[in-house]
Amino acid sequence: MIGWWRAVRGAATGPAVTYAAIAVCCAVFLVSPVSGLNPSYGVGDGLLSAQSAYFERWGVIPADLTSGAPNALATPLTALFVHGNWLHLLGNMLFLYVFGAMAEERMGQLEFGLFYAGCGYLALLAYAAANAGSEQTLVGASGAISGVLGAFLYLFPKARVTSLFPFLFFLPLRFPAWAVLIFWFVLQWLAARGAGSGPGVAYLAHLVGFGVGFLYAWGRFRQGTRVKAQAAATEGESQP
Repeated sequence: MIGWWRAVRGAATGPAVTYAAIAVCCAVFLVSPVSGLNPSYGVGDGLLSAQSAYFERWGVIPADLTSGAPNALATPLTALFVHGNWLHLLGNMLFLYVFGAMAEERMGQLEFGLFYAGCGYLALLAYAAANAGSEQTLVGASGAISGVLGAFLYLFPKARVTSLFPFLFFLPLRFPAWAVLIFWFVLQWLAARGAGSGPGVAYLAHLVGFGVGFLYAWGRFRQGTRVKAQAAATEGESQP
């Protein structure tokens, strides 16, 4: 009876954590000065100043975080809900929507929520440690979503996704999820090698998040049964 109730409840709520994370990220972005839709922040230099202050307040500043500043310790969590522009937001939310739902259904809502936040925190912390003297602000859910991708690769090795590649005239082609995710991981690694010594796009956070997610899924579910059915999913070209 208890098992039946849990199954019914899970079917009714669906991947609630994934949907909630998407909703919060979108709501935060829309009311922020970054969206350009909130007239209270003004225009021109006033808007740019408000955006800069917004990122500094809620984003990760490696120099502050590694120095142990008390207020900075929470920023790897708050930064997960802050995005730099529309493309940044939409790309991240697309990947979270596609890969997060199946991962959450496999883990359960509470575990997935903790997993998502943990991957994001560790990914941003690793980036801050590697760029300890930087005062450049880092925002976005990329590290957490990369963790979801890593877990997805382990949990659903036979899943297939539809991808759009610009060099193939954006033709929708279906590939095994493991091939798409490994291709994404290699691109991140190559980009990280060519990014130089200074901070910029947080490729390192992507790599750390992906690795943490994969290792967590391996350690947590290696004794159980992985889903080997060719589950369907859809993926766009943008990456977190």
